[in-house]
Amino acid sequence: METNTLTWQGKTVLVTGGTSGTGLKSAARFLAGGANVVINGRTPERATAALDELREISTNVQTTLADCYVYDEAARAVAETVDHFGAIDVLVSAGAQGTGDPKPFADMAPDEIQSGLLTRFLSRMYPVHAAIPHLRGRPGGAIVMLTTDAARHATRGESIIGAYAAGVIAATKTIARELARDHIRVNTVSMTLTAGTHSWDRIFEKESFQSGLFEKAISRFPFGQPPTSDDVADAVTFLASSHASQITGQTVSVNGGLSFGGW
Repeated sequence: METNTLTWQGKTVLVTGGTSGTGLKSAARFLAGGANVVINGRTPERATAALDELREISTNVQTTLADCYVYDEAARAVAETVDHFGAIDVLVSAGAQGTGDPKPFADMAPDEIQSGLLTRFLSRMYPVHAAIPHLRGRPGGAIVMLTTDAARHATRGESIIGAYAAGVIAATKTIARELARDHIRVNTVSMTLTAGTHSWDRIFEKESFQSGLFEKAISRFPFGQPPTSDDVADAVTFLASSHASQITGQTVSVNGGLSFGGW
């Protein structure tokens, strides 16, 4: 009789943005399921701390330091994963949200608009592009990207954040169609305000436009609390697994019922 246990025995997973928050929680789940895992981050100290934490689960984990909104560095993270474990079966493209916090569009500086392109869009696309040649020919290849529900629901202060997130959602559909012939699935998990992430800590570290905005949002969660990084990691690992073998080109919102609909 089949069980619902998610297993990745013999599989190799690269998690960009895997040294904290949702990426780290996802990496822990892959490791617990038997995968070889490479986590990517930008900060050596954070990468070392994450590696120590994950090695309490399994020693089949390595780190690679790279800024994934720079193509050559994203490609290097992919290449180092293949060097470590011989293949890539699953890519989780997360992290690199930058410091572009919610702000009314009229108050944004031009460089803030451009920064969002790097940290919220290209940081997702570059690892995917670099990994595709290695995913081809691997049974059960899967890509899971992370983005934000600001793409699906108009939110004050998140015009640019939402615009680049919408690009991720649109790309998910098209890339999934293009890679279907290679039996590579492509999906995205869309987040809202999520506890247990650096974004959460940054938002509430001081009183500001964004903290006031999100304090109101917290009061509207119908289940009485916002989602956590664990909730998002559960969705990520499900979409990467064989249990989601008939799911591709989709964006799944983990938003605690804060909003409905969208595209």
